[in-house]
Amino acid sequence: MRVRIGFAVTLALVVVLALGSTGTSAAPAAAPSENAVVYWSGIAEVAIAAGRPPASSTPLAAMVHGAMYDAVAAIEGGLEPFATGVTAPPEASADAAVAQAARDVLVARVSGQATTVQTAYDTFMASIPAGAAKDGGKAVGTAAAAGMLAMRTGDHFDDVVPYVQPTPGPGVFEPIAATTPVDVKLGKVRPFTFDSQSKYRPDAPYQLTSRRYAHDVDELKNIGGVVSARTPFQTEHARFFSDQAYAQYSRAVRGVAVSHGLDLRESARLLGYLWVAAADTMISCWEAKYHYYFWRPTHAIQRADTDGNPATSPDPAWQPLLVGNHPEYPSGHACLTAAVTQSLKSYFGTKRVQMTFTSNVVGAPKTYANLDEVVEAIENARVWGGLHYRTTMTETAKHFPRIARDVGRHYFLSDPKDEGPIVGGGD
Repeated sequence: MRVRIGFAVTLALVVVLALGSTGTSAAPAAAPSENAVVYWSGIAEVAIAAGRPPASSTPLAAMVHGAMYDAVAAIEGGLEPFATGVTAPPEASADAAVAQAARDVLVARVSGQATTVQTAYDTFMASIPAGAAKDGGKAVGTAAAAGMLAMRTGDHFDDVVPYVQPTPGPGVFEPIAATTPVDVKLGKVRPFTFDSQSKYRPDAPYQLTSRRYAHDVDELKNIGGVVSARTPFQTEHARFFSDQAYAQYSRAVRGVAVSHGLDLRESARLLGYLWVAAADTMISCWEAKYHYYFWRPTHAIQRADTDGNPATSPDPAWQPLLVGNHPEYPSGHACLTAAVTQSLKSYFGTKRVQMTFTSNVVGAPKTYANLDEVVEAIENARVWGGLHYRTTMTETAKHFPRIARDVGRHYFLSDPKDEGPIVGGGD
């Protein structure tokens, strides 16, 4: 539900939500190529990703970018508000509004990073001349953030949801690490743009007795283990994309905004759209994961003598190159990739969008000329890392772009260009 907040109310909210300065800032200034939205997207990335899994990072990213979008919509015009319609005073500073909106959401919902965020805010605001424009922009940003925070009150994001193990057996996920399975709560978080977490639930994974399953298991045995037939390139590729996926995609998407020369308004539109779509995709993805509880390749290969498929054989010593401690189907990385690539495709009206990825794990940057190549790269990375069956990757890539398409149609794009789902890997 969208709300509208007038300027008088906004001024009062500035006082209510204000947080005192934490002192001298060491935060970097925005690069000349970065507008305020792109810069604060980077600040949000660092704060949100700190110690947090990729999937549950996305609802927080959606809140920050949705609030920045509404702040920009109020001042720049030409955009339909997402969560909050704000009446902006004349000549209000859009940069101040963006910074205030991002800061307020982060301080409220990522409180463990409040000091770092406040330091970045103090430095950024010091670069904007004092006066009515700055004050008006701060008021607009505060109102946009307040509206977003109100919209997400009671969203269950901070609920503690215990992991409950289904009856073990062939095909049933069991934890493969000593820690609790990842993001058990996420599938119960309220989506941003639809009512039921299960609205976009995909069909069940394939049967253990199928030929395709046996083929996928055999591929993983050969190429996905700690000891395997992988080439050095394949090993490096798998490790490259084992970085925190939200942060890795955030860097790449900001690079797209900069390389395309998007101004403040269009950066707000693209990033607001993309991260809201990503959040709702990941909520749906995790709802399906903990609905189907499909087992990981680790147990599928170690216990292949229990699956009823005569074409599989067990290897009790097999271990994957990389470990993912949550149900296998659908693939979380493929869900996020579907959301990001489809959002970019709908926004630009083409799959020919170049993306450059960097990794904090290993390797030099990787550049892909179009979005199909990105989907294919992620598919191979997860198979070569022993994390996912190839069919899970291809089926996830086919199913989940629909959420980003729907979000664009109904919220952020007045005329989304829809060419159908992006599917990599030759499908």
